[in-house]
Amino acid sequence: MLARTPGPVRVCVPVTLLTATGVSILELVREQTGTAGFFVGIGLALLPVPPLMAAFRWLGRAAPGPWRQLMFCFGWGACTAALIAILANSFATEWIAAATTDPFDADRLGSVAIAPVVEESAKAAALLLVFVFRRRRLTGPADGFVIAGFTATGFAFTENVLYLGNAFEEDLAKGTGVLDSVTAATFFVRAVLSPFAHPLFTVLTGLGFGAAAVGAGRARTVGPPLLGLALAMGLHALWNGSSHFGEYGFYTVYGCVMVPVFALLLGLAVRIRRHRLRAVAAELSVYARAGWLGPAEVPALASMPARSLARALARRTGGRPAARAVSRYAADAATLALLRRHARHTGPGHDRDFAERERELLHRLWLRRATAAPALARAAVLEELLPPWFDPLPSPRTPQPPRTPQPSRASAVPPPRGKALSSSGR
Repeated sequence: MLARTPGPVRVCVPVTLLTATGVSILELVREQTGTAGFFVGIGLALLPVPPLMAAFRWLGRAAPGPWRQLMFCFGWGACTAALIAILANSFATEWIAAATTDPFDADRLGSVAIAPVVEESAKAAALLLVFVFRRRRLTGPADGFVIAGFTATGFAFTENVLYLGNAFEEDLAKGTGVLDSVTAATFFVRAVLSPFAHPLFTVLTGLGFGAAAVGAGRARTVGPPLLGLALAMGLHALWNGSSHFGEYGFYTVYGCVMVPVFALLLGLAVRIRRHRLRAVAAELSVYARAGWLGPAEVPALASMPARSLARALARRTGGRPAARAVSRYAADAATLALLRRHARHTGPGHDRDFAERERELLHRLWLRRATAAPALARAAVLEELLPPWFDPLPSPRTPQPPRTPQPSRASAVPPPRGKALSSSGR
């Protein structure tokens, strides 16, 4: 049904949903914090957002996904997931308070047992939508890591607006000074000490969806997301319950659990990034031998500094359009490499769209090669990825269409037809 739906409708539905939930959650937060607290909360809550987004984008730069998808995930976390969470948490807490006639126990049970389940499920819904409708965009755990990070960053932003806005209204009513204010303490705990808390939880779910996207079989498709979601809920519950573990419970959980898990996931992120770049080099070498890429392009495409240098060189000679062409060329090449790696591991038969997607990516590479290839080759030499005597320019010879990798190597696509191929096939 989604495939038969017109493109504008597929765009309008999520935009309308995010707009409606965004207006609703903003008005709901403004009612709880007051107008002054609302704007102060927004200003302070925005501060940790750019560094978090930059960190997750850094991880995904090896094979960057579309910005529209990332912005959808951020908007879902900030608007839809936050609205679901605040309504469900309020309803559950009121119901528990009415059933137990003890507001303190209701708040404690709600924060430890209800909030982790509701909030992590609401954030995981964005990952589920991407997994169902844009599964071809998920090429491994790194993509799940990134979209989960953007979703959780959006959710944490809205939650910080609520907490910081309420703290400011409390300080305003008491006339508290800035240094001794609840606002400063709240900002320090949520934006300085633990800005990674919500992303840390949801990344576990994202890793599960990323692993499921490249898995084969129902068990490998369903199991990892459920396991990741369960771990996210458990870690979230432990974090929320730390304040109930005694005077030093928060510091104990922070130092003994949150910091080690953060360091573990940070190391995993660096390792995943390096592994992806090695996979890009290995898989693109096959296309280079077939003539689709130059021999100097492969090491440049597998090096992030070389890619940046190639964009700078292209911008110097051809302006921003040339730099964008290099960026898109590198992104398409990395996607092609990861697509081929997945097909080699699972077999082309498990991905019915493999040949079509490979053909599309190869054609897009061929259209931009005249602009991107010289810049990448030059960058490879300047970054010392190739010996200084290496000549990045191809030797003159009779133009020949590129060969395609053998079917046994998970590719059997013919070269694109047309003048662009025959006139540039060196």
